[in-house]
Amino acid sequence: MNSYSIALIPGDGIGRDVTAAAWTVLETVAKHSGFVLKGTEFPWSCRFFKETDRMMPEDGIEILRGFDAILLGAVGWPAQVPDSVSLHGLLLPIRKAFVQYANIRPHRLLPGVTGPLRAESFDILCIRENTEGEYSGAGGRVHQGTLDEVAVETSIFTRAGVERILRFGFEQARSRRRKLASVTKSNAQKYSMVFWDEITRKLTADYPDVEVTSYHVDALAARMIMAPESLDVVVASNLFGDILTDIGAAIQGGLGYAASANINPDRSAPSMFEPVHGSAPDIAHLGIANPIAAIWSGAMMLDHLGEKAAAGRVMKAVEATTARGIGTTPGKDSTEAITAAIVAALT
Repeated sequence: MNSYSIALIPGDGIGRDVTAAAWTVLETVAKHSGFVLKGTEFPWSCRFFKETDRMMPEDGIEILRGFDAILLGAVGWPAQVPDSVSLHGLLLPIRKAFVQYANIRPHRLLPGVTGPLRAESFDILCIRENTEGEYSGAGGRVHQGTLDEVAVETSIFTRAGVERILRFGFEQARSRRRKLASVTKSNAQKYSMVFWDEITRKLTADYPDVEVTSYHVDALAARMIMAPESLDVVVASNLFGDILTDIGAAIQGGLGYAASANINPDRSAPSMFEPVHGSAPDIAHLGIANPIAAIWSGAMMLDHLGEKAAAGRVMKAVEATTARGIGTTPGKDSTEAITAAIVAALT
């Protein structure tokens, strides 16, 4: 019997509720599929920061290194801890330390969910570069608080980093509809984005079976709204991928359905799985957070661990639940009711 050790970081706000919901579903499918999930919960969060002045312990990365995967809820509580502190103190260090350079975000409508667009048959897989680019954290500020203050934020693009994320995207396209959209803004950013375009063209020769189209990010944003069914795999830099996937979440019905995976493709370190939504402090006490994005992220985790049949069972249960109208209207169904319906569909 296969056994997997999972680090659980519920985080802040609704992160705690949706992580508990996802774990309930994952334990249920594991029980019925013949494998074991062993979860260890860590209290790392903005509350932890208020108590310790750190988002996680100094040896937090080494603690996590021994797990097979990480399931994260949501991190952030802007009223108490600046987002720049919470993000750079927990999420980004994990992504970078474990070389989780591929951020995967699927965008499609679940049965029973009505999106804001006329289009309904789209199925987009966004691949976001996850460890460098615009979120490299290189830069600084001088003469702070004076009229001469200067802030510099430097984007860093390496050949190795750009090539590996593009190759990952090509491989994903090969397993789907063999169409790849590479996203830049090379008409305005004549160094980093021209560099990205050049590497895209170079790699095209290695994947003659994949149809490649290069888009400027503004044009791709419009296409996601006007013709989303024309897109298959989209590959973008850290910043552009972050923004485009919020459009993806919107057209699939909202952040309550937006799942993601932070993947270390060579499996030299654990990968991390999380819903795209934030901690939503304003509804954290109401018990109405939609857990589907967290549960979908959990299914992606099972798939990554090699439990593909179980991952498929989870997604079928989610789809059966939304097809009944449960979890399809924000605030109508409680977190507990949505979770119970998905569990019932599994058993």
